[in-house]
Amino acid sequence: MKDLGGKIAVVTGGGTGMGRELVRQLLAEGCHVATCDVIEENLQETLSICKEEAPQGVRVTGHICDVALEDQVLACRKEVEEQHQTKHINLLFNNAGIGGGGSFVDSTRDEWERTFDICWNGVYYFCRAFLPMLLESSEGHIVNTSSVNGFRASLGGNIPHTAYSAAKFAVKGFTEALINDFRFNAPHLKASIVMPGGVGTDIAINSGRILGQKNPKDWTDEDINRVRQRWEKMGENRAALGVDESLLQQSNDEIRNAMAARGENYRKIGITPAKAATIILDGVKQDHWRILVGKDAEALDRAVRKSPLHTYDLDFNRYVQEEWQD
Repeated sequence: MKDLGGKIAVVTGGGTGMGRELVRQLLAEGCHVATCDVIEENLQETLSICKEEAPQGVRVTGHICDVALEDQVLACRKEVEEQHQTKHINLLFNNAGIGGGGSFVDSTRDEWERTFDICWNGVYYFCRAFLPMLLESSEGHIVNTSSVNGFRASLGGNIPHTAYSAAKFAVKGFTEALINDFRFNAPHLKASIVMPGGVGTDIAINSGRILGQKNPKDWTDEDINRVRQRWEKMGENRAALGVDESLLQQSNDEIRNAMAARGENYRKIGITPAKAATIILDGVKQDHWRILVGKDAEALDRAVRKSPLHTYDLDFNRYVQEEWQD
């Protein structure tokens, strides 16, 4: 699918970050787009930007949808059919996701399952819902976003990230399984897995909102005491979260401000969402079944392949650094 002009795409999680940039770049190439998000103000901001930028005659529609709830996914599909007046789509980008449920031991079951359901069931439900419309197309492509946490199931190397990582491994395996399934049962369809490393998005802020978590500025002293206890338990591994001894010695108000700033600072890590979206669309056009996003993703992939038995060693990042190529 080298020419996206005139095609119809569905993009989940289009309210911010990579999702928004995918929508913008698809529209710029003349592709009609339906995008969804669960946070209405983010979705409306995307629509406002995109309706200004969209070439004449290219449609963009927005849909409120919690990807973890199948009835809302089916309602979204119906809206897409009606508003785009179509029985088919060509591209499905399963981009929506949140972080959370870090520990299977210490996290609440509600947080763990909410994170897993969005990151995994969201992909599964959208693939199920839109498969008939993909089958109706002359050519179609499913593009599912996993993560480097689908290579190594931890955050930054040694920090538990179990719900997110388990979901991203599931997305990766499912997408790879679709490759042969489509080859034999729907040869006009393709499937690609996207493995992003660090991308400067609003995922940290949005995850807290979706999980109903307090803004760190609103933490009580009791909340901060629990955070301190968790940091103490992590020992030297807390450095991977940017928590050092100096932070432990700060006052409660200083910790509130520092932790609130972390969500904002996440926007500055890694590559930009626009660059990530370009890499993804280039990969689709080149029919790559796996699309690595960022030098960190490429280095981690090589390191895990070369030294799989050391993947969960506490010093594994040295293997990753050895594979880093400018």
